[in-house]
Amino acid sequence: MNIASNEARCTSCHAGYGWKDKNFDFSNEEKVDCLVCHDQSLEYKKFPSGAGYPSKEDKYFEGQLFKKPDFNKSAQSVGLPGRHNCGACHFNGGGGDGVKHGDLDSSLIDPPYELDVHMSKDGGNFSCARCHTTVEHKIAGRCYKTPAFTDRKSVLDDDMVKRISCVSCHTETPHKEVKKLNDHTDKVSCQACHIPAFARKNPTKMYWDWSTGGKLKDGKPYVTMDEEMNRIKYMSKKGDFTWKKNVEPEYFWFNGSMEYTLLTDKIDPSDPPVKLNRVMGDMNDEKSRIYPFKVHKAKQPYDKKNNTMAAVHLFGNDKTSYWKNFHWGNAIQAAMDYMELPYSGEYDFIETEYHFPTTHMVAPAKNALSCKECHSRNGRLKKMAGFYMPGRDSFGFIDKTGFALIILSLCTVFVHGIIRIFSSSKKE
Repeated sequence: MNIASNEARCTSCHAGYGWKDKNFDFSNEEKVDCLVCHDQSLEYKKFPSGAGYPSKEDKYFEGQLFKKPDFNKSAQSVGLPGRHNCGACHFNGGGGDGVKHGDLDSSLIDPPYELDVHMSKDGGNFSCARCHTTVEHKIAGRCYKTPAFTDRKSVLDDDMVKRISCVSCHTETPHKEVKKLNDHTDKVSCQACHIPAFARKNPTKMYWDWSTGGKLKDGKPYVTMDEEMNRIKYMSKKGDFTWKKNVEPEYFWFNGSMEYTLLTDKIDPSDPPVKLNRVMGDMNDEKSRIYPFKVHKAKQPYDKKNNTMAAVHLFGNDKTSYWKNFHWGNAIQAAMDYMELPYSGEYDFIETEYHFPTTHMVAPAKNALSCKECHSRNGRLKKMAGFYMPGRDSFGFIDKTGFALIILSLCTVFVHGIIRIFSSSKKE
Protein backbone atom coordinates (compact mmCIF):
# COMPACT_ATOMS: atom_id res chain seq x y z
CA MET A 1 0.00 0.00 0.00
CA ASN A 2 1.34 3.38 -1.02
CA ILE A 3 0.64 7.07 -0.60
CA ALA A 4 0.89 7.70 -4.36
CA SER A 5 -2.54 8.52 -5.87
CA ASN A 6 -3.97 8.68 -2.32
CA GLU A 7 -2.28 11.90 -1.24
CA ALA A 8 -5.38 13.90 -0.36
CA ARG A 9 -6.32 11.28 2.26
CA CYS A 10 -2.91 10.24 3.54
CA THR A 11 -1.44 13.73 3.91
CA SER A 12 -3.88 14.71 6.62
CA CYS A 13 -0.93 13.46 8.70
CA HIS A 14 1.55 15.94 7.23
CA ALA A 15 2.83 19.30 8.44
CA GLY A 16 1.78 21.02 5.24
CA TYR A 17 -1.13 22.28 3.17
CA GLY A 18 -2.32 21.10 -0.21
CA TRP A 19 -0.36 17.90 -0.86
CA LYS A 20 -3.09 16.47 -3.05
CA ASP A 21 -0.99 14.90 -5.80
CA LYS A 22 2.58 14.26 -7.00
CA ASN A 23 3.00 17.90 -8.08
CA PHE A 24 3.23 19.25 -4.52
CA ASP A 25 5.95 21.90 -4.15
CA PHE A 26 8.00 20.98 -1.06
CA SER A 27 10.10 24.14 -1.42
CA ASN A 28 7.14 26.47 -0.90
CA GLU A 29 7.34 27.60 2.74
CA GLU A 30 3.81 29.00 2.52
CA LYS A 31 2.61 25.41 2.41
CA VAL A 32 4.01 24.66 5.90
CA ASP A 33 1.34 24.14 8.54
CA CYS A 34 2.87 25.68 11.66
CA LEU A 35 -0.28 25.37 13.77
CA VAL A 36 -0.56 21.59 13.61
CA CYS A 37 2.64 21.36 15.68
CA HIS A 38 2.40 24.55 17.73
CA ASP A 39 -1.31 25.14 18.46
CA GLN A 40 -1.97 24.69 22.19
CA SER A 41 -5.70 25.41 22.15
CA LEU A 42 -6.34 21.71 21.44
CA GLU A 43 -9.01 22.75 18.93
CA TYR A 44 -7.05 22.96 15.66
CA LYS A 45 -7.45 19.84 13.52
CA LYS A 46 -6.83 18.88 9.93
CA PHE A 47 -9.74 17.45 7.97
CA PRO A 48 -9.02 13.74 7.24
CA SER A 49 -9.53 13.99 3.47
CA GLY A 50 -8.51 17.60 2.95
CA ALA A 51 -4.92 17.21 1.70
CA GLY A 52 -3.62 18.69 4.95
CA TYR A 53 -6.09 21.58 5.23
CA PRO A 54 -8.48 22.06 8.16
CA SER A 55 -12.17 22.14 7.38
CA LYS A 56 -13.58 25.38 5.94
CA GLU A 57 -16.83 24.76 7.82
CA ASP A 58 -18.17 22.54 10.58
CA LYS A 59 -18.26 19.14 8.93
CA TYR A 60 -18.59 15.49 9.89
CA PHE A 61 -16.25 12.72 8.76
CA GLU A 62 -17.13 9.12 9.63
CA GLY A 63 -19.27 10.29 12.53
CA GLN A 64 -16.73 12.74 14.00
CA LEU A 65 -17.31 16.49 13.90
CA PHE A 66 -14.45 18.63 12.59
CA LYS A 67 -15.05 22.29 13.33
CA LYS A 68 -13.87 25.25 11.32
CA PRO A 69 -10.78 26.44 13.23
CA ASP A 70 -10.72 29.64 15.25
CA PHE A 71 -7.43 30.83 13.76
CA ASN A 72 -7.16 33.81 16.13
CA LYS A 73 -7.45 31.54 19.14
CA SER A 74 -4.97 29.06 17.70
CA ALA A 75 -2.46 31.75 16.77
CA GLN A 76 -2.62 33.26 20.25
CA SER A 77 -2.06 29.86 21.85
CA VAL A 78 1.14 28.85 20.04
CA GLY A 79 3.89 27.23 22.08
CA LEU A 80 6.35 24.38 22.06
CA PRO A 81 4.86 21.14 20.68
CA GLY A 82 3.18 18.93 23.25
CA ARG A 83 2.21 15.27 23.19
CA HIS A 84 -1.17 16.08 21.69
CA ASN A 85 0.54 17.78 18.73
CA CYS A 86 2.87 14.88 17.96
CA GLY A 87 0.27 12.28 18.84
CA ALA A 88 -2.36 13.69 16.50
CA CYS A 89 -0.46 11.92 13.72
CA HIS A 90 1.93 9.50 15.36
CA PHE A 91 -0.61 7.89 17.69
CA ASN A 92 -3.03 7.47 14.78
CA GLY A 93 -0.73 6.48 11.93
CA GLY A 94 -2.11 3.86 9.56
CA GLY A 95 -5.72 4.90 10.02
CA GLY A 96 -6.44 4.74 13.73
CA ASP A 97 -5.27 4.70 17.33
CA GLY A 98 -2.44 2.19 17.76
CA VAL A 99 -2.69 0.77 14.24
CA LYS A 100 1.00 1.02 13.35
CA HIS A 101 3.20 1.50 16.39
CA GLY A 102 2.40 -0.78 19.27
CA ASP A 103 4.33 1.54 21.59
CA LEU A 104 2.63 4.74 20.38
CA ASP A 105 -1.06 5.37 21.01
CA SER A 106 -3.41 7.74 22.80
CA SER A 107 -2.61 6.17 26.19
CA LEU A 108 0.62 8.22 26.14
CA ILE A 109 -1.25 11.54 26.30
CA ASP A 110 -1.41 11.09 30.06
CA PRO A 111 0.17 7.74 30.91
CA PRO A 112 0.44 6.21 34.39
CA TYR A 113 3.93 5.58 35.74
CA GLU A 114 3.55 1.84 35.16
CA LEU A 115 3.03 2.46 31.43
CA ASP A 116 5.82 4.94 30.70
CA VAL A 117 8.25 6.25 33.30
CA HIS A 118 9.49 9.03 31.03
CA MET A 119 6.15 10.52 29.96
CA SER A 120 4.16 9.99 33.16
CA LYS A 121 3.54 13.00 35.38
CA ASP A 122 4.76 10.82 38.24
CA GLY A 123 8.02 10.19 36.36
CA GLY A 124 9.94 12.42 33.99
CA ASN A 125 6.82 14.11 32.51
CA PHE A 126 8.70 14.39 29.21
CA SER A 127 7.31 15.92 26.07
CA CYS A 128 8.18 14.10 22.85
CA ALA A 129 10.70 16.82 22.02
CA ARG A 130 12.70 16.05 25.17
CA CYS A 131 14.23 13.07 23.37
CA HIS A 132 13.39 13.90 19.75
CA THR A 133 15.56 16.99 19.74
CA THR A 134 15.14 19.50 16.94
CA VAL A 135 17.56 21.82 15.15
CA GLU A 136 16.11 24.16 12.51
CA HIS A 137 12.95 22.01 12.41
CA LYS A 138 14.94 18.86 11.64
CA ILE A 139 13.55 16.38 14.16
CA ALA A 140 15.71 13.53 15.38
CA GLY A 141 14.05 10.18 14.65
CA ARG A 142 14.86 6.56 15.31
CA CYS A 143 15.55 4.99 11.91
CA TYR A 144 15.15 5.79 8.26
CA LYS A 145 17.99 5.13 5.82
CA THR A 146 20.67 6.14 8.32
CA PRO A 147 20.80 6.00 12.11
CA ALA A 148 19.60 8.99 14.09
CA PHE A 149 22.87 8.90 16.00
CA THR A 150 26.24 7.24 15.48
CA ASP A 151 28.21 8.36 18.54
CA ARG A 152 27.20 6.48 21.67
CA LYS A 153 28.19 9.21 24.07
CA SER A 154 26.43 10.85 26.95
CA VAL A 155 25.02 14.34 27.34
CA LEU A 156 27.08 14.34 30.50
CA ASP A 157 30.10 14.48 28.19
CA ASP A 158 28.64 16.59 25.39
CA ASP A 159 25.34 18.39 25.80
CA MET A 160 25.08 18.96 22.05
CA VAL A 161 24.56 15.26 21.24
CA LYS A 162 21.08 14.27 20.06
CA ARG A 163 19.11 12.83 22.96
CA ILE A 164 17.45 10.12 20.89
CA SER A 165 19.48 7.34 22.53
CA CYS A 166 18.90 5.95 26.02
CA VAL A 167 22.64 6.09 26.74
CA SER A 168 22.64 9.81 25.96
CA CYS A 169 21.13 10.36 29.38
CA HIS A 170 21.69 7.11 31.24
CA THR A 171 25.26 6.38 30.00
CA GLU A 172 26.46 2.87 29.15
CA THR A 173 26.81 1.97 32.85
CA PRO A 174 23.34 2.81 34.20
CA HIS A 175 23.06 -0.02 36.74
CA LYS A 176 24.46 0.92 40.13
CA GLU A 177 23.15 -1.85 42.37
CA VAL A 178 23.59 -4.90 40.10
CA LYS A 179 26.67 -3.82 38.17
CA LYS A 180 26.85 -7.14 36.31
CA LEU A 181 23.96 -5.85 34.18
CA ASN A 182 26.29 -3.20 32.75
CA ASP A 183 28.16 -5.99 30.98
CA HIS A 184 25.14 -6.29 28.65
CA THR A 185 25.06 -2.75 27.27
CA ASP A 186 27.54 -3.45 24.47
CA LYS A 187 25.20 -6.07 22.99
CA VAL A 188 21.73 -5.47 24.42
CA SER A 189 19.65 -2.31 24.05
CA CYS A 190 18.03 -0.76 27.11
CA GLN A 191 14.64 -1.24 25.44
CA ALA A 192 15.08 -5.01 25.22
CA CYS A 193 14.86 -5.36 29.01
CA HIS A 194 12.90 -2.28 30.01
CA ILE A 195 9.98 -2.65 27.57
CA PRO A 196 8.67 -6.12 28.51
CA ALA A 197 5.59 -5.71 26.31
CA PHE A 198 3.97 -3.11 24.05
CA ALA A 199 0.32 -2.13 23.67
CA ARG A 200 0.02 -2.58 27.41
CA LYS A 201 -3.09 -0.41 27.73
CA ASN A 202 -4.63 0.00 24.27
CA PRO A 203 -4.63 -2.71 21.59
CA THR A 204 -2.48 -2.52 18.47
CA LYS A 205 -3.15 -3.96 15.04
CA MET A 206 -0.98 -7.05 14.47
CA TYR A 207 -2.44 -8.41 11.22
CA TRP A 208 -4.20 -6.77 8.26
CA ASP A 209 -5.66 -8.90 5.47
CA TRP A 210 -6.46 -6.67 2.51
CA SER A 211 -7.48 -9.66 0.38
CA THR A 212 -10.82 -10.03 2.18
CA GLY A 213 -11.87 -6.45 1.43
CA GLY A 214 -14.80 -5.62 -0.81
CA LYS A 215 -17.54 -7.65 0.88
CA LEU A 216 -20.92 -5.90 0.91
CA LYS A 217 -24.18 -6.21 2.78
CA ASP A 218 -27.30 -5.25 0.88
CA GLY A 219 -25.00 -3.79 -1.74
CA LYS A 220 -23.27 -1.50 0.75
CA PRO A 221 -19.91 -1.59 2.58
CA TYR A 222 -20.09 -2.50 6.25
CA VAL A 223 -18.05 -2.68 9.46
CA THR A 224 -17.83 -5.42 12.13
CA MET A 225 -16.52 -4.72 15.62
CA ASP A 226 -14.25 -6.75 17.89
CA GLU A 227 -16.15 -6.15 21.11
CA GLU A 228 -13.34 -7.40 23.37
CA MET A 229 -10.79 -4.99 21.88
CA ASN A 230 -13.34 -2.25 21.11
CA ARG A 231 -11.84 -2.01 17.63
CA ILE A 232 -13.00 -2.70 14.09
CA LYS A 233 -12.23 -6.28 13.03
CA TYR A 234 -13.66 -6.11 9.53
CA MET A 235 -14.16 -3.22 7.15
CA SER A 236 -15.25 -3.56 3.54
CA LYS A 237 -12.74 -0.88 2.55
CA LYS A 238 -9.77 -2.55 4.23
CA GLY A 239 -10.44 -6.22 4.98
CA ASP A 240 -9.87 -8.19 8.20
CA PHE A 241 -7.87 -7.02 11.22
CA THR A 242 -6.37 -8.78 14.24
CA TRP A 243 -5.78 -6.68 17.36
CA LYS A 244 -3.77 -7.65 20.43
CA LYS A 245 -2.85 -6.17 23.81
CA ASN A 246 0.17 -6.67 26.05
CA VAL A 247 2.23 -8.13 23.21
CA GLU A 248 5.69 -9.64 23.73
CA PRO A 249 8.13 -8.10 21.21
CA GLU A 250 10.29 -9.98 18.74
CA TYR A 251 14.04 -9.40 18.93
CA PHE A 252 16.67 -8.64 16.26
CA TRP A 253 20.20 -7.28 15.98
CA PHE A 254 19.73 -3.62 15.01
CA ASN A 255 22.25 -0.88 14.19
CA GLY A 256 19.69 1.89 13.66
CA SER A 257 19.21 1.42 9.91
CA MET A 258 16.57 -0.22 7.74
CA GLU A 259 16.42 -1.43 4.15
CA TYR A 260 13.13 -1.20 2.30
CA THR A 261 11.43 -3.18 -0.45
CA LEU A 262 10.54 -0.76 -3.24
CA LEU A 263 7.83 -1.14 -5.87
CA THR A 264 10.59 -1.71 -8.42
CA ASP A 265 12.27 -4.50 -6.41
CA LYS A 266 11.71 -8.12 -7.38
CA ILE A 267 10.12 -10.38 -4.78
CA ASP A 268 9.96 -14.17 -4.56
CA PRO A 269 6.30 -15.26 -4.27
CA SER A 270 7.41 -18.81 -3.46
CA ASP A 271 9.10 -17.64 -0.26
CA PRO A 272 6.71 -15.47 1.74
CA PRO A 273 6.47 -13.38 3.77
CA VAL A 274 7.87 -10.41 1.87
CA LYS A 275 9.83 -8.25 4.29
CA LEU A 276 8.76 -4.72 3.36
CA ASN A 277 11.56 -3.46 5.56
CA ARG A 278 14.60 -5.32 6.84
CA VAL A 279 16.31 -4.72 10.16
CA MET A 280 20.01 -4.03 9.59
CA GLY A 281 22.71 -5.26 11.94
CA ASP A 282 24.37 -8.40 13.26
CA MET A 283 26.25 -9.58 16.32
CA ASN A 284 29.63 -8.64 14.81
CA ASP A 285 28.57 -5.05 14.10
CA GLU A 286 29.82 -2.86 16.97
CA LYS A 287 26.87 -0.48 16.45
CA SER A 288 24.30 -3.28 16.71
CA ARG A 289 22.33 -4.14 19.80
CA ILE A 290 19.51 -6.61 20.44
CA TYR A 291 16.32 -4.55 20.08
CA PRO A 292 12.62 -5.32 20.58
CA PHE A 293 10.26 -4.96 17.60
CA LYS A 294 6.62 -5.09 16.71
CA VAL A 295 6.31 -7.21 13.57
CA HIS A 296 3.18 -6.11 11.73
CA LYS A 297 1.93 -8.82 9.37
CA ALA A 298 -0.39 -8.31 6.44
CA LYS A 299 -1.65 -9.70 3.16
CA GLN A 300 -1.24 -7.28 0.27
CA PRO A 301 -1.53 -7.29 -3.53
CA TYR A 302 1.40 -7.94 -5.85
CA ASP A 303 1.97 -8.18 -9.60
CA LYS A 304 1.91 -11.90 -10.45
CA LYS A 305 3.92 -11.63 -13.66
CA ASN A 306 6.41 -8.91 -12.79
CA ASN A 307 6.89 -10.23 -9.25
CA THR A 308 6.76 -6.80 -7.65
CA MET A 309 4.58 -5.36 -4.92
CA ALA A 310 1.62 -3.36 -6.24
CA ALA A 311 0.41 0.12 -5.36
CA VAL A 312 -3.35 0.64 -5.04
CA HIS A 313 -5.47 3.71 -5.76
CA LEU A 314 -7.72 3.65 -2.70
CA PHE A 315 -9.10 7.13 -2.17
CA GLY A 316 -11.17 9.31 -4.48
CA ASN A 317 -14.50 9.66 -6.21
CA ASP A 318 -13.27 8.49 -9.61
CA LYS A 319 -14.31 5.13 -11.06
CA THR A 320 -10.89 3.53 -10.46
CA SER A 321 -10.78 4.21 -6.70
CA TYR A 322 -10.99 0.95 -4.75
CA TRP A 323 -12.98 2.51 -1.96
CA LYS A 324 -15.51 3.70 -4.52
CA ASN A 325 -15.92 0.56 -6.64
CA PHE A 326 -14.05 -2.28 -4.85
CA HIS A 327 -12.30 -3.45 -7.98
CA TRP A 328 -8.68 -4.42 -7.24
CA GLY A 329 -7.53 -4.66 -10.85
CA ASN A 330 -8.69 -1.18 -11.80
CA ALA A 331 -7.35 0.34 -8.58
CA ILE A 332 -3.91 -1.25 -9.03
CA GLN A 333 -3.72 -0.23 -12.68
CA ALA A 334 -4.60 3.37 -11.80
CA ALA A 335 -1.95 3.62 -9.07
CA MET A 336 0.80 2.03 -11.15
CA ASP A 337 -0.03 4.27 -14.13
CA TYR A 338 0.03 7.28 -11.81
CA MET A 339 3.53 6.31 -10.71
CA GLU A 340 4.57 5.47 -14.28
CA LEU A 341 5.50 1.93 -13.25
CA PRO A 342 4.82 -1.28 -15.21
CA TYR A 343 1.86 -3.50 -14.31
CA SER A 344 1.11 -6.81 -16.02
CA GLY A 345 -2.61 -6.68 -15.37
CA GLU A 346 -2.51 -9.80 -13.16
CA TYR A 347 -2.49 -9.57 -9.38
CA ASP A 348 -2.66 -11.83 -6.36
CA PHE A 349 -2.10 -11.38 -2.63
CA ILE A 350 0.99 -12.25 -0.60
CA GLU A 351 1.90 -12.26 3.07
CA THR A 352 4.12 -9.36 4.19
CA GLU A 353 5.95 -8.18 7.30
CA TYR A 354 6.90 -4.73 8.51
CA HIS A 355 9.21 -4.14 11.48
CA PHE A 356 8.61 -1.32 13.96
CA PRO A 357 11.31 -0.68 16.60
CA THR A 358 9.79 -0.59 20.08
CA THR A 359 11.24 2.26 22.12
CA HIS A 360 8.34 3.90 23.99
CA MET A 361 6.33 2.60 26.96
CA VAL A 362 9.40 2.12 29.16
CA ALA A 363 8.30 0.27 32.30
CA PRO A 364 9.55 0.92 35.85
CA ALA A 365 12.78 -0.86 36.76
CA LYS A 366 10.90 -3.32 38.97
CA ASN A 367 9.02 -4.54 35.89
CA ALA A 368 12.09 -5.00 33.69
CA LEU A 369 12.80 -8.49 32.39
CA SER A 370 14.42 -10.90 34.79
CA CYS A 371 17.57 -12.77 33.76
CA LYS A 372 15.77 -16.08 33.23
CA GLU A 373 13.36 -14.57 30.70
CA CYS A 374 16.23 -14.57 28.21
CA HIS A 375 18.73 -16.95 29.80
CA SER A 376 16.58 -20.07 29.45
CA ARG A 377 16.02 -22.68 26.78
CA ASN A 378 12.60 -21.31 25.77
CA GLY A 379 13.30 -17.68 26.66
CA ARG A 380 12.62 -14.58 24.63
CA LEU A 381 15.81 -14.89 22.61
CA LYS A 382 15.35 -18.52 21.62
CA LYS A 383 15.06 -17.58 17.92
CA MET A 384 18.28 -15.55 17.84
CA ALA A 385 21.10 -17.76 16.55
CA GLY A 386 24.83 -17.51 15.98
CA PHE A 387 26.03 -16.91 19.53
CA TYR A 388 26.26 -18.75 22.83
CA MET A 389 23.98 -17.66 25.67
CA PRO A 390 24.36 -19.16 29.15
CA GLY A 391 21.20 -20.84 30.31
CA ARG A 392 19.82 -21.07 26.79
CA ASP A 393 22.43 -23.03 24.86
CA SER A 394 24.07 -26.36 25.55
CA PHE A 395 26.62 -28.58 23.80
CA GLY A 396 26.32 -32.26 24.69
CA PHE A 397 29.97 -33.28 24.71
CA ILE A 398 31.18 -30.07 26.37
CA ASP A 399 28.42 -30.18 28.99
CA LYS A 400 29.11 -33.83 29.84
CA THR A 401 32.83 -33.17 29.97
CA GLY A 402 32.26 -30.20 32.24
CA PHE A 403 30.05 -32.18 34.62
CA ALA A 404 32.62 -34.99 34.63
CA LEU A 405 35.37 -32.55 35.54
CA ILE A 406 33.24 -31.08 38.32
CA ILE A 407 32.54 -34.54 39.75
CA LEU A 408 36.20 -35.49 39.40
CA SER A 409 37.22 -32.29 41.19
CA LEU A 410 34.78 -32.96 44.04
CA CYS A 411 36.03 -36.54 44.36
CA THR A 412 39.61 -35.30 44.41
CA VAL A 413 38.79 -32.76 47.13
CA PHE A 414 36.96 -35.44 49.13
CA VAL A 415 39.84 -37.92 48.85
CA HIS A 416 42.33 -35.21 49.71
CA GLY A 417 40.30 -34.32 52.78
CA ILE A 418 40.15 -37.96 53.95
CA ILE A 419 43.91 -38.33 53.52
CA ARG A 420 44.52 -35.15 55.52
CA ILE A 421 42.24 -36.38 58.31
CA PHE A 422 43.97 -39.78 58.56
CA SER A 423 47.45 -38.30 58.34
CA SER A 424 46.75 -35.84 61.12
CA SER A 425 45.31 -38.65 63.31
CA LYS A 426 48.48 -40.75 62.98
CA LYS A 427 50.65 -37.80 64.00
CA GLU A 428 48.65 -37.46 67.20
